[in-house]
Amino acid sequence: MATEFATTDAAHTVRVMTEPWECIIVGGGAAGLSAALVLGRARRRTLLVDSGGQSNRPAHGIGGLLGHDGRPPTELYATGRQELAAYPAVEVRDGSVTAAASTAGGFTVTLDDGTVEMTRQLILATGMDYRLPELPGVAERWGRSVFHCPFCHGWEVRDRPLAVLDSDPTTGVHRALLLTGWSADVTLLTNGPAGLTDADRDHLVGAGVTIDERAVTALHGPGDELSTIRFADGTQRPCGGLLVPAVLHQRSTLAAQLGLEFAAPTPIAADAIDISPTGETSVPGVLVAGDASVGMPSVANAIAAGSNAAAAVVRNLLFEHDRLQLHGRKH
Repeated sequence: MATEFATTDAAHTVRVMTEPWECIIVGGGAAGLSAALVLGRARRRTLLVDSGGQSNRPAHGIGGLLGHDGRPPTELYATGRQELAAYPAVEVRDGSVTAAASTAGGFTVTLDDGTVEMTRQLILATGMDYRLPELPGVAERWGRSVFHCPFCHGWEVRDRPLAVLDSDPTTGVHRALLLTGWSADVTLLTNGPAGLTDADRDHLVGAGVTIDERAVTALHGPGDELSTIRFADGTQRPCGGLLVPAVLHQRSTLAAQLGLEFAAPTPIAADAIDISPTGETSVPGVLVAGDASVGMPSVANAIAAGSNAAAAVVRNLLFEHDRLQLHGRKH
């Protein structure tokens, strides 16, 4: 493993690694663990730093992940860490990365305990956070009976009275029509006049979707279950599952610190990082995997992205070695 020395100032001791890691992964969710597994099997010295707080931790289970359908996210992450323990090239460390910068031959990252680590390649698997609607009753039901993705949560609320809360006429109509695959009782809640066209209304009514333009004031139900939606006029509507728009925002500032390029905002993500199909960014040597990048957020996609990014890191390290060897032979 890398050697280290310590320097001490009046505040704390800072440990600086004198030999760089081959790759540092920031984030220990599905994407980060997947990348670390591939790198460990490729015998590449890898440090994974995880601060926890993955966005899907509130969910009862992971929907639609082959071999793990319905498994609690925390169990998946714990199993991933156990699998990494079999590979001596990988070190997993709890903590957060507060800063990252490009240096000659790689990058430095600073951890919250003052440690400074050096690496030749860097994978950001930092994820994103959902900005939930400011509506009483949403937060305590998030990831259960209130959700953003019917592919992840629709099965668990199937055949109940369902609703979509969305004031945007384009995305609201799309989401309501999509939700009819899980229930014949779907309502589009526009939370006030939403500017639906006659064609929109005809399309919704033809698909069996009810349109309700009253202002929504609260959600009610026992525990994390949803049973009714309350309106500003004091009346209620039965509802067993609510789909809400929840735009993703970067959880970490590292991408901005490193000068990575961001994609244009979408209804899914406000500031996703622009990447290639293999996860590479506008800064050579920095790769991104998982929800922080452009793409549909899901555990299955994050695992695949982590694997692809790790394979790209191995390729990059090999090319770097070949260039150094060629340079040495010429001199």
